[in-house]
Amino acid sequence: MDYEIAKLYLLSKPETEESEPFGEGIPVFKVKNKIFAILGMNNGVGQLNLKCDPEEALALRDIFTAVIPGYHMNKKHWNTVILDGTIPNGEIERMIDHSYTLIVKGLKKIEREGLELRYGQDALYKK
Repeated sequence: MDYEIAKLYLLSKPETEESEPFGEGIPVFKVKNKIFAILGMNNGVGQLNLKCDPEEALALRDIFTAVIPGYHMNKKHWNTVILDGTIPNGEIERMIDHSYTLIVKGLKKIEREGLELRYGQDALYKK
């Protein structure tokens, strides 16, 4: 998966908003004003910061050399995924879905239930 495909997939998540609070060229993706992904470039290669369950974060780092502790993030809860082509697209999509789901589940009850009513649980909580 490359930078552009990752960006399109991130924007496909329900009610995702993109902004650049950290500077031009560093898009941040939020749902209900909560960050679930940060996309960047390093020497022409895309990088994606994603929230992750702490145990899964460690497991992914063991499995994939292109998954490292989250750059400028809480390293217990965030991974940086280097989009160098070594991780299958489906696995990166699963990591994005997991990050998005963690954020949605952590929303205030009224916000979460509003999303669930509007989009259905299947669209929000992909496994």
